[in-house]
Amino acid sequence: MEKRINVFGKGMNALKPLFDMGASLKKSTLGAELEELVHFRVSQINACAYCLDMHAKEARAKGETEQRLYGLSAWPETPYYTPRERAALAWAEAVTACKVPDEVYEELAKHFTELEMIELTLVVTTINTWNRLNISFPNTPGTYKVGMFG
Repeated sequence: MEKRINVFGKGMNALKPLFDMGASLKKSTLGAELEELVHFRVSQINACAYCLDMHAKEARAKGETEQRLYGLSAWPETPYYTPRERAALAWAEAVTACKVPDEVYEELAKHFTELEMIELTLVVTTINTWNRLNISFPNTPGTYKVGMFG
């Protein structure tokens, strides 16, 4: 593939709101571990290689296990995730697909406050945006270093 635009070199002013959103969401009560699971799962769905590399590294740095990362694409069939994580993963998949059934919402509401539900939705939509940027203007997978973007 021919080299495309260096989105970080040319678009930092345009990307600033996304970085600010990420910084704000890191202050939420969702927890960094859950955010990384959601980032990783959505990046799997969207097949974003750079984001998968990034979020696997970030998740491991936050204590995530290999077993849970490897099993994430089949999370409904595994015993590795808590009911709260399962609700978040189902929500992330539904929001990514733009089809959010009532039963997914109702299960989420059992485990999250209303503010957390909003914040989780922003986590999902933000990683979807990053995935689309990295697919459109690819960065080389494997080059990400933990903490590189804050």
